[in-house]
Amino acid sequence: MGEQVERVDEHDEVLGVVDRDEAIRRRWLHRVATVVCHDPAGLVLVHRRPEDDIRFPGRLNWLLGGAVGAGESYEAAAARELAEELGVDARPGFVLKFRCDGAVSPYWLGLHEALVSGAIHPDPAEIAWHAWVTVDELDALVRRPDFLPDGREAYERFRDVRRSPGCP
Repeated sequence: MGEQVERVDEHDEVLGVVDRDEAIRRRWLHRVATVVCHDPAGLVLVHRRPEDDIRFPGRLNWLLGGAVGAGESYEAAAARELAEELGVDARPGFVLKFRCDGAVSPYWLGLHEALVSGAIHPDPAEIAWHAWVTVDELDALVRRPDFLPDGREAYERFRDVRRSPGCP
């Protein structure tokens, strides 16, 4: 039995628990939690996926994350993924949620951000390369053809939220 996730509807309401691979294969909505990492100087972490990765090998991304497990909150999944992929123990803060059509399958994406001030220990099975970049550099990277399409959509939504009046 594979990873168990909650199948959800167009309103992100739970319909039942299913195998993640089945949810992807059948294009059922499920949940994904992601994290944007900032350092104290305001730089943003970007990374390249391993060349042997099953999904999007060698692609650039600015989000860490993965599927929200059955019974898990977006926030708990974001913290778990941050620990698994980067070796960082932090409590990511919620930024936004949206329904993403996804390059592989549709899902609800919960986007969080975390301040990372200590050492990081990227999992080589998840991260082949990483760098801290300025917002302007990230803006240029997002436009590259080797940037993950779902990450590009999330970046545009994040940028729009950050430009909204009253946003920190």
